[in-house]
Amino acid sequence: MEADMGYMETYREWCDNQYFSDEARAELASIAGNEAEIEDRFYKNLEFGTGGLRGVIGIGTNRMNIYTVRKATQGLANFIIRENAADRGVAIAYDSRRMSPEFADEAALCLNANGIKAYIFPTLRPTPELSFAVRDLHCIAGIVVTASHNPPEYNGYKVYWEDGAQITAPKDTQIITEVNNVTDFNSVKTMDKDEAKIAGLYNVIGYDLDDRYIAALKKMSINGDLIKKVADDFTIVYTPLHGTGNIPARRVLKELGFKNVYVVPEQEKPDPDFTTLEYPNPEDPKAFTLALKLAKEKNADIILATDPDADRLGVYAKDSKTGEYVSFTGNMSGMLIAEYLLSQRRENGTLHKNGAFVKTIVSTNMADAIAAEYNVKLIEVLTGFKFIGEQIKLFEQNGTYEYEFGFEESYGCLVGTHARDKDAIVAVMALCEAAAYYKTKGLTLWDQMINIYEKYGYYKEGLKSITLKGVEGVAKIQEMLNNLRANKPSKIGSWDVLAIRDYKEDTIHNLKTGEVTKTGLPNSNVLYYDLSDNAWCCARPSGTEPKIKFYMGVKGTSLEDAQAKLDELTQAVMDLVQG
Repeated sequence: MEADMGYMETYREWCDNQYFSDEARAELASIAGNEAEIEDRFYKNLEFGTGGLRGVIGIGTNRMNIYTVRKATQGLANFIIRENAADRGVAIAYDSRRMSPEFADEAALCLNANGIKAYIFPTLRPTPELSFAVRDLHCIAGIVVTASHNPPEYNGYKVYWEDGAQITAPKDTQIITEVNNVTDFNSVKTMDKDEAKIAGLYNVIGYDLDDRYIAALKKMSINGDLIKKVADDFTIVYTPLHGTGNIPARRVLKELGFKNVYVVPEQEKPDPDFTTLEYPNPEDPKAFTLALKLAKEKNADIILATDPDADRLGVYAKDSKTGEYVSFTGNMSGMLIAEYLLSQRRENGTLHKNGAFVKTIVSTNMADAIAAEYNVKLIEVLTGFKFIGEQIKLFEQNGTYEYEFGFEESYGCLVGTHARDKDAIVAVMALCEAAAYYKTKGLTLWDQMINIYEKYGYYKEGLKSITLKGVEGVAKIQEMLNNLRANKPSKIGSWDVLAIRDYKEDTIHNLKTGEVTKTGLPNSNVLYYDLSDNAWCCARPSGTEPKIKFYMGVKGTSLEDAQAKLDELTQAVMDLVQG
C-alpha cells in the first residue's frame, strides 16, 4: 500500500499547491477518481537520461510540462554555474510539436532567473541548426525542444554542450545528478519575460544566423557548377513531414541552383498533430505515400523526407530497369553519400591523408570496405550520434584525424563539421548533388547503388525488435542478455562465431585463439558477434523504448542472395534468444 500512497500523495500535493497554475490544477481535478491515470502520471519522475527528457505532454511528475521542463533546466543551470560558465549563455531551438515554443520559453526564463543568458530562435528550427548555433554563438550549452519522430502526444528536451554535440561522459551523468538533486519545485527559479529582455538575459537570435548556417552547408558542395548544367531536367520531390525542414531544405537547394523542387503540399506546413501520418518517421514506408504519388506525377529523379526535427533523412530513387521508385535504408543512403564524397575528393585532391570515416557499431560493414578503398581510418563508436560528434572534438583536441564523413544506420549522417549532430539538411544537399552528378553519367541514384554493391559486395542489414513493457519487461530484457553472456554460442545458425564483443564487460573474446582484448569504448549493455562469411549480429536494449533490438548484417553475391542470407540469419538469431 505504501507505493500507492506515494503517487496519490504527490497527486494531492500538486492539486493543492498554489505553485502550479489554476489551469494545471483544473487538469488534475478532471482525472480525480481515475486511479490508473493518476498512477501513470505520478508513479515516478520523468527521467532525465543521457538523451535528456522525453515523454507524453500533460500535468504530472511523469509528463512533459512547463514544471518538469523548468526543473530540468534548473538542474542544468546549477551545473553551468558550478562550471563557472554562466557568462557564456545557452542557445535554444524548438520544433513544430505541441507546447514546443512554451517549453523553450520556460527553459530560457529559468536560465535567465539564474543569471544565464538565453539565445532563442524566433520560430521553429532544425535540430542540426541548434548544434551549429551553439558553436557559432560560443555558448556553453544548447537546448532543443523536440520529440524527434515520436507520436504527436510526445515532446522532449535534449541538451548539447559547447562543442555542439549532445552531452557525453562525464558531463552527462554530472548534469543528470544536478537535475535529480532538484527535488522541490518551489525552489525552481523563473522570471518575467519582459524583465528578462530589459536585463539583456532573454535574446532572440537574428536571421543572420540562418545565413551563416546555410553558407556553412554550401561550403560542403563539391560539384556546384555541374548542378546548373542539369538543373532544367532534374526533379526533386521533398516532404518535411509537417516539421522544421521545409524552409532550410528548400533554401539550400535553391541557392545551389536546383530549379524543379516540389514540396508535398499536404505535409508542407508545420502540424503538431501530424494529420497525414500515422507516425512521422522517414523509416516508415507509409510516410512516403503522398511523396510517391507526387513523384509519379512529376517524374521525379529523387524523393526525400526529413523527420520533424530535420536531423534524419529518408530517400527513394528510380530503378532505370523497372521505372519503379525504390527505397533506401539509412545504411544505403549513408554509403551512397560516402562513396560520392570520398571518390570526388580523391579525384579533386581534397581527400585528407589522415582522413577518418566514423560509424556506429550497428551500421553496415560496407563502410569498412569503403574506408579501405579510400585509405581513410574507419572508427567505430557506440550507437548514438553524439559519439560521432564526440570523435570530431577528439580529432581537434588531439590533432589525430580529419573528419571526412560519419553516419548511423537509423537515417542520420553528417557532412562537414559545422554541426556535431546528424544533419538532414546537409544530407538533402549532398544526395541531390550526388543524384545530379550521376545523372550526367546516365545513372539514377538506384543504378549507382547497384554499382556500389557490385564494387564492394552486396551488404544487407536487418533489425528485429522485441517489445516487453513494464517492470517485468525490463527484467526479461536483462535476462535475455544475461543468458547470452552465460552461454557463449560458438555457432549462430550455419555461421561460426569468430569473436564476441561485450561492451558492458569491455571485452573482445576471440573464440578461435581464446585471446581477450578490450573494446576501448564506454560501458554499454551491448553484445556484438563477429560471424564467419562477413556476417554479424548485435543485441542492445533501446534507450528510449521498452524493447530489445537485434541487428543483423550479411554480405551476399546479389540482392537476392543477400536477402536470403539475411532471412536465414534473422531466424537463427531469433531461435537463439527465444529458443
